Formats: sequence, C-alpha cells, structure tokens
Amino acid sequence: MIISVFGDAVVPRGSRIWLGSLIRLLEPLGLNERLVRTSVFRLARDEWLRSEPVGRRTDYLLTASGQQRFEEASRHIYASSTPQWDRRWRLVVVVGEVGGRDRERLRQSLFWQGFGALGADCFVHPSADLGAAFDALAAEGLGEMLPRLKPLLAADPAPGTAASDADMVHRAWNLERLAGMYAEFVERYQPVLQQVRDGAAEVDDESAFLVRALLIHDYRRLLLRDPELPDVLLPADWPGQKARLLCRELYRRLLAPSERHLDATFQLADGGTPEAAPLLFERFRDADPLQQPL
Repeated sequence: MIISVFGDAVVPRGSRIWLGSLIRLLEPLGLNERLVRTSVFRLARDEWLRSEPVGRRTDYLLTASGQQRFEEASRHIYASSTPQWDRRWRLVVVVGEVGGRDRERLRQSLFWQGFGALGADCFVHPSADLGAAFDALAAEGLGEMLPRLKPLLAADPAPGTAASDADMVHRAWNLERLAGMYAEFVERYQPVLQQVRDGAAEVDDESAFLVRALLIHDYRRLLLRDPELPDVLLPADWPGQKARLLCRELYRRLLAPSERHLDATFQLADGGTPEAAPLLFERFRDADPLQQPL
C-alpha cells in the first residue's frame, strides 16, 4: 500500500514526503504508526526509498532505482489500452549456470514484469521492452545475473510451421485465474462507481483519497500479474478491459476531491506542501472516462 500511495500521490508532488504526513494519510486505512514506520524502514533497506533529515524531522524520497521502477509501472497503470502487437515474441533465456535461489528470484522478478515461463530457462512476453526489463532486473539487485541471460526477439514464422500463439499463451500463463481476479475487481468497485455517478452518497475529500488509494493499489496488483496480451490472444469477453475502463472513470471522478485532501494534509519535513505536477491531471485523459459506458 505504501508503494502504491508513493507512486500515485507522492511522486506527482516531488517524490518525497515527511514521514509524519505519510502516517497521517495512511492511518484511516488501518495502518498504524508502528506498521508504517517499520514498512518504510524496510523499503529503505531494499533501496526503494532513502531518508533525508530536515531539522528534527525526516523526509523519505525515492531512490534513483525506485523512481525508475515507478515510472515503468506508471506507463502500465495509467494507459487506456494495451500496446499494439508486432506479432514477435520477446524472450529471456538462461544460458549460464544459475543456482536455485537466484533462479527463483529471477522468476519472481520477471513474473512481476508480466513474463510467462516456458520451462525453467525461458521466459516470454509479447511486447516487453527487453532493455527496460534488464534495467529492472538490475534495479532489483540481479545485475550480476545479466551476463547469464540472453534477450531474444523471435521471428514471425510462416503459418503452420510452428506452435501456435494460442499454445504459447496457454503454456506460459494461467489466464483463467487472472480473469477471475479481474472479475472480482469489477465486482468490488462497480457499486462504488455507480454510487459516485448517481450522487447517492456525497464523497468527502478524505474518503475520495482513501478510495483512490485502494483503487490504484488493487489495480496495480492486477497489472503486475498481467502480461497485457494483445486482444487477438485473449479469450472472448476478457474482463481486463472492463476493469480498465472502470478504474479510469472512477479515478477521474475521485481525482479533484482527493487532491484537495492532499493539499490540506500532505507535508514535507520543512512544513511546506508542494503542488501536484500538471501531468497528474492528464492521467487517463487519452479518452474521456466520463463518456465511457460500462
């Protein structure tokens, strides 16, 4: 949750926040001061965040590698559609000796980038930027493993001469499980969106921020498991697009009141409140979410 709030609310305001302010923002979600402090210290230990004392207070801000990870995630979270597919698969192949523990770390890291596994030594994705994928592995502390990995861009074979793309998808990913998770997301947030649309319940500024934080947190967790397959490789009635439209509209409707809450609550260690970057208000704007039927 702290990672999600940092990426969605702190990054647009300069990527830093006073720890006391972060505690106040998260307390209504049931995260007490001790839990937030412990989690922030762990994120600093794992090189997501670093501390910067200002008098008797302390700001926490993103490290360079943390900023890179957030930027990559943001490109997926706030996009309105999956990228166009050039029909060429991206592969990461293990060509050197890798121990069991390192192999599991590699699998987990690539999994969170949306790669599927074809056996123990080959990972596949339809559209990943392989250079960015390797940069992410380095940021995760797997840089020493990179010389034992080979990035490959598969050629598009003649029809009927190789395994089908559908076979590849079935082998590499459990789409039934992912579809079920998307359906649960829609079931959870559709009533909230309907209430906001109808004006059935007036949403105060703090509640708007809390719902926005939970929305992006849950949506981010889904996208980190989603290879973002092109439509041609997905089952009919894929619930991922409905979830995307729902998230986009609800986010846009919550944005203004939630930002008012941040204006009133967000503080740096020196007592200042940085303004949100204008780009924040462009999120999900490539198509007007308020005009999209669900």
